[in-house]
Amino acid sequence: MSTSPGDRYTHPLPGRYVSREMERVFAPGFRFGTWRRLWLALAEAQRDLGLDIPPEAIRQMRDRLDDIDLEAAAGYERRFRHDVMAHIHAFGDVAPAARGILHLGATSAFVGDNTDLIQHHEAMTLVRDRLVATVRALTRFAREHRGRPTLAYTHFQPAQPTTVGKRATLWIQDFLLDLEEIEHRLASLRLRGVRGTTGTQASFLQLFGGDHDKVDALERAVCRRLGFRGAYPVTGQTYPRKVDQAFLATLAGVAASASKMAHDIRLLSHLRELEEPFESEQVGSSAMPYKRNPMRSERICAVARHVIALAADPAHTAATQWLERTLDDSANKRFAIPDAYMATDALLILAGNVASGLRVNTGVVASNLRLHLPFMVMESVMMEAAAGGGDRQEAHERIRRHTLEAARRMTEGEEGDLFARIAADESLGVSAEALEEMARPEKLVGRAPEQVDEFLRGHVERILARYGDTTQHTGEVRV
Repeated sequence: MSTSPGDRYTHPLPGRYVSREMERVFAPGFRFGTWRRLWLALAEAQRDLGLDIPPEAIRQMRDRLDDIDLEAAAGYERRFRHDVMAHIHAFGDVAPAARGILHLGATSAFVGDNTDLIQHHEAMTLVRDRLVATVRALTRFAREHRGRPTLAYTHFQPAQPTTVGKRATLWIQDFLLDLEEIEHRLASLRLRGVRGTTGTQASFLQLFGGDHDKVDALERAVCRRLGFRGAYPVTGQTYPRKVDQAFLATLAGVAASASKMAHDIRLLSHLRELEEPFESEQVGSSAMPYKRNPMRSERICAVARHVIALAADPAHTAATQWLERTLDDSANKRFAIPDAYMATDALLILAGNVASGLRVNTGVVASNLRLHLPFMVMESVMMEAAAGGGDRQEAHERIRRHTLEAARRMTEGEEGDLFARIAADESLGVSAEALEEMARPEKLVGRAPEQVDEFLRGHVERILARYGDTTQHTGEVRV
């Protein structure tokens, strides 16, 4: 039966959303090229420590690191049913002088697990840089709108006013907590090292004639050549699967922060207070031409949900590893970990794009706030009445009745008349002019503008300065 390209499933992450930079980290070229670099590092370190490794073997390995015939390797794997052995033979084909010393003393986890850890480092570094770029965009937005009063909500019900910039600092702070976690993960990441079949280094001890110091030196040399400070102190056959669990939990944290921001933007879009970028030819609905759906924010929420769900996979794997290792982690790792990174990359590209192009509809913001302001100054009215010699409890009851009646009118589509009712109530002794003065929005936002300034100056700017220019990490929204 003949097939066409249209008959093959295409994964939507690389097909629609993920950046080329992140896709490269999990592509065959990077993975198998890293395997070869590990074999080269092992052979060079073994030679330096006295093993008989021919110079020509080293030269050929170095020259053919990226000469990878994936079809030939696939042919070997069909024969051997073993991916590492397939690539050992494929590498030996292009570096024949090294055929006899490739993988000397090692087990499959030497290339497989160490490569996984290198991919963690490369992918998480890219996530970090995209996160910083998003924070930088949100910082500009928060600074611009530091003092713009807006209605705040609790339970999505009107509460005391805040400012547009202050609300953005809540998003930024979530991302900075994620950044702290990412920095910790990267700083504590180590290689699996040179450990042999069950982590005892028995094969390497045999190669070096029982010289424990040379085995330790071999591991240090391999780690150094790969750019790592060291290896995990002890392992079974694999590195601790807690590492995968911790790294994907960190990605889930980033996803939760981005989703929270995107949900807020979706709610504010419904209120028409905020709009995400909308291109000149973008279509909001096939049936309703007037629609301007917040599709980028919706996509952030959707992709974030996938990342959060994927965090459970390595947790289950870490919880069910048998003794020195079992093989039921391999198939799961092949899709759970790349998917989590690629999905996080996709949602951060979107988050950075949205943060860079947020538009505040200032007239709507002011109108929505003005509609609810009269209710927000009633505590001040009660205090004024009491200060003028009135009975606090009586004032409370009269104000309660006025507010309920004004709210009833509003629910029936009539204009709110709370200020008129209060001013007409002589027992409260508050004039219409005094009420208008109490209801000035800038007097009701507390220290919100100052909090924005202090937060950006005292926390955010210092972190952004540490990372320098991150504009190259904003990414492109592909679909």
